[in-house]
Amino acid sequence: MATILDSVNQRTQLVGENRLELLIFKLNSHQLFAINVFKVREVVKVPTLNCLPGSHSHVKGVASIRGTSIPVIDLRASIGMRSTGIDELSNLIVTEYNGTVQAFLVGQVMNIVNMTWKDIQPPPDQVGKNNFLTAICQIKREDVDQLVGIIDVEKVLANIIDYNIKISDALLNNEVSQKLQGHKILIVDDSPTARNLIKSTLMQLGIEVIEANNGQQAYDLLDRWCHVGKTVTDEILMMFTDAEMPEMDGYRLTHKVRHDPRMSNLYITLNTSLSGNFNEAMTEKVGCNKFISKFQPDLIVEVVHNRLLEKLAIES
Repeated sequence: MATILDSVNQRTQLVGENRLELLIFKLNSHQLFAINVFKVREVVKVPTLNCLPGSHSHVKGVASIRGTSIPVIDLRASIGMRSTGIDELSNLIVTEYNGTVQAFLVGQVMNIVNMTWKDIQPPPDQVGKNNFLTAICQIKREDVDQLVGIIDVEKVLANIIDYNIKISDALLNNEVSQKLQGHKILIVDDSPTARNLIKSTLMQLGIEVIEANNGQQAYDLLDRWCHVGKTVTDEILMMFTDAEMPEMDGYRLTHKVRHDPRMSNLYITLNTSLSGNFNEAMTEKVGCNKFISKFQPDLIVEVVHNRLLEKLAIES
């Protein structure tokens, strides 16, 4: 299976073109699931696991992989699927999210498929808010269209890891923070969990949050404001956007905003669980003002502070 990921570094260039590659796998005998290859470090067979007494019930132990101790999460149990009674989970997908490394216990790992974000759709509203999918798509296998569910890994991890949204007292009581009351900020992310983390952070400052599920939805909102004669920078102080989203990713969204003279001066921060030099390079290439590689409440607030100070300096 290691050979599947041999060229991942080259494939990540697809992200900047509103494209992605999905690693397809099974959690039972028939359903297909996926995560973005860009978040995958490697795929290995399940080694011996060391038990961690007192750990979350979905954490099955710790694996030693290339000299590093990595927690192993039962992905099937984490998204509420029942065991079939047959031990089908024989592979580990080692991933990196929000600066942490963890392995997901899965069944058969199938292959990698090349997709465009336009072909990735949000799950239907009828499935409810408690589902663990950020999106769905269809792939053709043996001349048959099969549905693939793209896992909301942020939600899976948030149910296991207690993310701290507390802002330091120094920042919370800062003079600039007092001036943020009533300002509006647009958050763009396909994961409700990721949006809520940023939203909960900003609301501590009295900021009003506007949410969009993907880049296309965000751009349509900005376009409507412009169409009726509103100035985007009067409507919102800034925008936080994720990198990978259905229909239009954050890079493409930023590119479109920067090349639209009606909204080109909007302050944009890329905030994503994806990390690495590639994202920093893409941030500069498409014209983001700032890049935050993981959820960091104080850094989010500092970025908002700097944006407000910049805006006040321009207006004075």
